[in-house]
Amino acid sequence: MSTPTLLFDGDCGFCKYWVAYWRLLTGTAVRYAPYQEALAAFPGLTAAQCRAAIWLVLPDGSRHSGADAAFRVLAIAGSPGLAWSYRYIPLFAALSEAVYRLVAAHRGPAMTLARALWGGARVPARYDRAAWYYVRGIALVYLMAFLSLLPQIRALAGSDGILPLAPYLEAARAGLGRKAYVRLPTLFWLSADDAVLVGACAAGALAALIALAGRCVTPALAGAFALYLSLVYAGQTFMSFQWDLLLLEAGFLACLMGTRQPLVPWLVRLLAFKFMFLSGAVKLLSGDPNWANLGALDYHFETQPLPTPLAWYVHHLPTVAHRAGVIATFAIELVLPFLLFAPRRPRLVAAWGIIVLEAAIALTGNYNFFNVLTVLLCGCAFEDRDLPRWPRRVPALAAPPPRTRLAFAAVCAPLVLANACHVATPFGVGMPAALDRLMAALAPFCISNAYGVFAVMTTERLEIRVEGSDDGRRWLAYEFRYKPGDPARRPTLVAPHQPRLDWQMWFAALGSPDQNPWFGNFLVRLLEGAPDVRALLAGDPFAGHVPRFVRAGLDRYRFTTPAQRAQDGAWWTREPVGSYFPAISLQAAGRAGVQPAAGEAP
Repeated sequence: MSTPTLLFDGDCGFCKYWVAYWRLLTGTAVRYAPYQEALAAFPGLTAAQCRAAIWLVLPDGSRHSGADAAFRVLAIAGSPGLAWSYRYIPLFAALSEAVYRLVAAHRGPAMTLARALWGGARVPARYDRAAWYYVRGIALVYLMAFLSLLPQIRALAGSDGILPLAPYLEAARAGLGRKAYVRLPTLFWLSADDAVLVGACAAGALAALIALAGRCVTPALAGAFALYLSLVYAGQTFMSFQWDLLLLEAGFLACLMGTRQPLVPWLVRLLAFKFMFLSGAVKLLSGDPNWANLGALDYHFETQPLPTPLAWYVHHLPTVAHRAGVIATFAIELVLPFLLFAPRRPRLVAAWGIIVLEAAIALTGNYNFFNVLTVLLCGCAFEDRDLPRWPRRVPALAAPPPRTRLAFAAVCAPLVLANACHVATPFGVGMPAALDRLMAALAPFCISNAYGVFAVMTTERLEIRVEGSDDGRRWLAYEFRYKPGDPARRPTLVAPHQPRLDWQMWFAALGSPDQNPWFGNFLVRLLEGAPDVRALLAGDPFAGHVPRFVRAGLDRYRFTTPAQRAQDGAWWTREPVGSYFPAISLQAAGRAGVQPAAGEAP
């Protein structure tokens, strides 16, 4: 006998269920035979023994039963982990056989459970199509991100922008010396000219298009990663959002996906788990009473950075609906992520649950490409049979040669360790010094990051009102394109574009000017009439000339009630609450620092 033979109970539906699966795994490497037909060829084995357990007979005549036989079949199929554990890990064999006997004694319930976990027929999981969709999806998100940034980058980081890049890099080099090149890994060390910044956005969009078209996918994605990482450092405060980090981390995995390693979809799933679980954990760990008492959604739709029109309607849903939404959010963020590592059917439940949450978030708030990116991460929870059949042919993930596998493990092992640290750290778990050094080494490249969105719920909406004046007495307000201004203006739908100045204005209103030093620079650019900065605004109240003075006040915004909106059509109510930044003139404000204009009333 030159081929191993597995004897099983041909009258047992549970045995036939698993034999059909193993047959697909091993092909002709193992012969499968019901003991009712083949027992006579194996003297010494009885019908009672074959009814109690499966038996694997090897070409050398050795016989193995139960869990040992099952693990050896998997080893023949190319998955030796369980067989190795059975042989070398203490107590693993005894525990495995105990579980096997328990299942064998209750095959009816075990069959019901197997169908619930894997479906009516289990087939080997393939993720070739999932990997194809993931890579193309990441390329699409890169394209969105670069095109969104392209018309803004000069105003944000150009020579006449709010936070010019060149002085920032010079200061970093002066303070850090040669370490600056490692701490801030950006291509703009070569040149920080405005044309280079714009060219980087355009080149990134081109690289994304090349990858989206399926040409030179891995090199194109690597180029997009390098360019976006450079722009994240160039944009400073304006590129410090969690979705920028998530895109870089997901984009790095997309580069690895080009190696066609079967492990990469699992790494993508690990990233989805880390992001979702930490998003839920920080809400509880923050101690915010609005999450603890399930009242967070009473405020969220009104106070989030850029609500959509639908947010007004959802805000006015009954309180019980908001409470149910918070409970659902906790379930999706804290429970479902664990199912991303479960068998197929629970994994699909987790993926669809997260997708539904992301869709709800996208419908009520403008979070640029964030929701699309999160959905893409969940895509690797789907097996190929769960996805559309287009295109018909996709590159197959395949086990690499041993040498390549070792190099790949050397790249992935640090990522897995760093991700584990990020998940454990919020719970107060101390890390060995070696892991701290590992995380510090990876941090500048943004390929393993900590996450946690809306840890503390904002309970009131304060908006900064920026005004200019020619004489210090009559003040005209600057209208922003997307953030609330005129109470009668309808909330906008702007995603997947991210207006980064409008977003930072929301964060600035939560703090003080001292906590947001970029804001003073923004006012100076208005006094200078910087065209790129003024282009970020909805209009120019000064008809082309620059004002002598600018200042900023704070207003409290609330959604109108249905009765108020029916009366005057307004979406918001607005109430002045005080000054945010005193009046300044260009003579009193320099690029080295911003000081209030003496004698000017706020």
